Amino acid sequence: MTMYESVQGFFDQAATRLGLEDAMRQVLLTPFREVAVQVRVPMDDGTLQVFPGWRIQHNGARGPFKGGLRFHPKSNRDEFRTFAALMTWKCALLDIPYGGGKGGIACDPKQMSPGEVERLCRAFIEAIDPVIGPDLDIPAPDVNTSGREMAWMYDEYSKVHGDSPGIVTGKPIAVGGSLGREQATGRGGLYCLDRIAQSRGWTREKIRVAVEGYGNAGSWFSILAAQLGYRIVSASDTKGAIYNPEGIDPVALLQHKRDTTTVAEYKYADAIPPEDVIALDCEVVVPAALEESIRTDNADRIRGNLVLEVANYPTTPEADTIMAGRGVTVVPDILASAGGVVVSYLEWAQNKQRERWSEERVNARLKELMEASTDAVLARAHEGGVTQREAAYEIAIERVAAAERVRGWR
Repeated sequence: MTMYESVQGFFDQAATRLGLEDAMRQVLLTPFREVAVQVRVPMDDGTLQVFPGWRIQHNGARGPFKGGLRFHPKSNRDEFRTFAALMTWKCALLDIPYGGGKGGIACDPKQMSPGEVERLCRAFIEAIDPVIGPDLDIPAPDVNTSGREMAWMYDEYSKVHGDSPGIVTGKPIAVGGSLGREQATGRGGLYCLDRIAQSRGWTREKIRVAVEGYGNAGSWFSILAAQLGYRIVSASDTKGAIYNPEGIDPVALLQHKRDTTTVAEYKYADAIPPEDVIALDCEVVVPAALEESIRTDNADRIRGNLVLEVANYPTTPEADTIMAGRGVTVVPDILASAGGVVVSYLEWAQNKQRERWSEERVNARLKELMEASTDAVLARAHEGGVTQREAAYEIAIERVAAAERVRGWR
């Protein structure tokens, strides 16, 4: 089963429980628009390379399409379809006025010079220009893209349309980026966890957390969680993993990773196989790396009683069923990983108003939206006797379907 089929399966199950009519199912399952483009890039050696690119716009009933741009050699249309749909449900669940989009280029930017990457970004924005805009489709960073790439794209779009900071989010602060954006995904996941911990009567200091993936989201989640008293006992990346049952200093670990490019060989923890991180004795497992890290071959190894999906689509449907049967609570990605798109929305709102908010104001609004959505999912799951993922999809689908109906979807 592909990722796209899996996300469609989550949708189908929720749509059946909601009694959604067939026509509306087709409207909400089918991407509104799919654009494939040719991205022509002059290389440093004088040759021309042509890369395939895509922008998938899943549903815009609740507002402009919103979603990241990924540069990766294995990127493809179905991957972007999957994440565009997830963005639709994520934005609806968090009740922010966006639809879902996703896109990017099949390329390896790590093998390109900064000048080549800049030309790649500018050529891509030129290619998708007809289908994006501050009130139409607003890209953002994703895998192998960052504020640097967003600044180049903002500049290229503005050459044609006039100064348009709202065309992309995740920009550097100097060109209209939002304070708090870098920490947003990790902070949002923490707000979600903390709300659930309160509902369960947990004492933070007694909660051991294993973090799979120590990139932006995983490292910021760990740093902020430790500041509140949670004990980070493990972390991993593509080169290794570490474990210390007494706790790890996330700030020191991040500095070690910056110095050595990996969390491996951190002297205050023991080395373990990366695949063992999710199987450690702990209360909370946080998958914060790439998709499909929890599968049928390892779901039964999880010993924690709560999985917080800070990554997008880290759990396959089969693994989801296995964990549910074992009593493991899974906090779904469309909730736990939503902090990034929430602060992207707040950045866009600031750009539209030509304002700059304090970081305290940004974080307070993020906290408000994350906690309200977490409370809604917990209540729906309890009342309906369903999992948190099922509850989250039901809420999101109801909201998008309602928007389609009042706009006259037929």
